[in-house]
Amino acid sequence: MTILLLGSGGREHAFAWKMTQSPLCEKLFVVPGNAGTAAIAENVAISATDFEAVKALVLKENISLVVVGPEDPLVKGIYDYFKNDESLKNIPVIGPSKLGAQLEGSKEFAKEFLMKHNIPTAAYDSFTAETVEKGCEFLETLQPPYVLKADGLAAGKGVLIIQDLEEAKTELRNMLVHAKFGTASAKVVIEEFLDGIELSCFVLTDGKNYKILPTAKDYKRIGEGDTGLNTGGMGAVSPVPYVDAVLMEKIETRIVKPTIEGFQKDGIEYKGFVFIGLINVKNEPIVIEYNVRMGDPETEVVVPRLKSDLVELFLSVADQKLGDFNLEVDPRSATTVMVVSGGYPEDFEKGKVISGLEKVTDSIVFHAGTKLDGENVVTNGGRVIAVTSYGDNFQEAIKKSYQNIDKLSFDKMYFRKDIGFDLI
Repeated sequence: MTILLLGSGGREHAFAWKMTQSPLCEKLFVVPGNAGTAAIAENVAISATDFEAVKALVLKENISLVVVGPEDPLVKGIYDYFKNDESLKNIPVIGPSKLGAQLEGSKEFAKEFLMKHNIPTAAYDSFTAETVEKGCEFLETLQPPYVLKADGLAAGKGVLIIQDLEEAKTELRNMLVHAKFGTASAKVVIEEFLDGIELSCFVLTDGKNYKILPTAKDYKRIGEGDTGLNTGGMGAVSPVPYVDAVLMEKIETRIVKPTIEGFQKDGIEYKGFVFIGLINVKNEPIVIEYNVRMGDPETEVVVPRLKSDLVELFLSVADQKLGDFNLEVDPRSATTVMVVSGGYPEDFEKGKVISGLEKVTDSIVFHAGTKLDGENVVTNGGRVIAVTSYGDNFQEAIKKSYQNIDKLSFDKMYFRKDIGFDLI
């Protein structure tokens, strides 16, 4: 079959890498893709949110499955676009409906869903420019630190955690009145702060059945020791060593099951990934947020640990037969380290030639912000390359990733040297 994958990051390269191993995948197109996907599939230089252009490609190339990587096309309603188009409605899209995608597209929608279905989460309230002073009063009822979340999509950067009350009030006004995050912060959710260890739980659902994928933990801060600005993710580890059977059982019964049942009760069509961001507070899992796609860079450690055929897995989602699917997982650990452009997550330069890729051995290189410039692979984003390795434990795996990163170079290249530091 011919498959279309939407997206251009490390997550999409990992999906492409795994799907092209399937005997079912005859041809893979990636929109718009990167230098890594170009080596194993055919990139098409159109936008993943240009649904008319995507439709034209799907019909021209006789594509029979669409896999959506990033959140933008989902929040904009690509699932519904296909479902409501006579010529596309029989082509399955792996990803939730527009309504389901509101779990990521609106922090307030997610919070209301969690409360409605009695899924454990932090206390909260939401405010707009009109109610900004009420928001300041609500902050006074909370203990520091204060958590402010832009309601809409802000590319992973719309969450502020602030120790000082007056600073929190100032930032609330910046977000609501001065549009610090543009339209994403026209509404702001204020949450109580939860102190614990974060982890990610990934679930694939066909709307009725579900499979819990391997756990992973990512590292969001740019600096070592989890310091500095938030990024899209600087590395990841799977499985998470401290997640035992007892904690997983709590996660499944208190969070995963009520989430999937909530979709059915609320009439939400959902055939795709649910990324549940959790915090483990004294061995009690509490939901911080939902995302409606796989995480990045967590995908670069979760997908390599799937032994099952990924195309078969997606087809079982499309056919609502996920309950019958036997998901096999590699018992080894996998780690990934993200190599980024100097200056990221703030200003950085693109177009730097990357050398040493051909020298990497015993690791998998997943491209993120890269593109081809003639014969050269050059940087084309903040997060450039993820280097993933297997090991009998995460320490062994991470050592391989670092050994191979030493073979890579480009101008102003940066990476964290302490991924997994808090797990030892």
